[in-house]
Amino acid sequence: MKVIFLKDVKGKGKKGEVKNVADGYAQNFLVKQGLAVEANQANVSTLNAQKKKEEKLAAEELADAKKLKEKMDKITLEFSTKAGEGGRLFGSITSKQIAEELQKAHNIKIDKRKIELPDAIRSLGYTKVPVKLHSEVTSTLNVHVKEAN
Repeated sequence: MKVIFLKDVKGKGKKGEVKNVADGYAQNFLVKQGLAVEANQANVSTLNAQKKKEEKLAAEELADAKKLKEKMDKITLEFSTKAGEGGRLFGSITSKQIAEELQKAHNIKIDKRKIELPDAIRSLGYTKVPVKLHSEVTSTLNVHVKEAN
């Protein structure tokens, strides 16, 4: 019997796949548990419509990420903080502070985990900080740390 998997089933198939399985297994386990439905014409057309909708959403998400990248590449965030000799900061600038400043100054909400800062900024000057906006789109944000008077 051909079935369309509604959820991932270990060893049998992934969500959205159409596979041929034993009749008893399909009727007594997969369909009863809500893991699959029979692959008739109506269910297959529903699956295709759902896939098209997901592809369209993914394309819109990618386009939004590209627009945000263009906007963020032009932004320079400025932080004023106390510093000691040789431009070393007392404390540091973290990804959380960068995300909060981006929200406050430019109204762009980015999760701090998307900011790929390997270690906190501990010196004065300009730093380029990569920000992962989408699996395919990474932006570079300029952060300027200057000494507070």
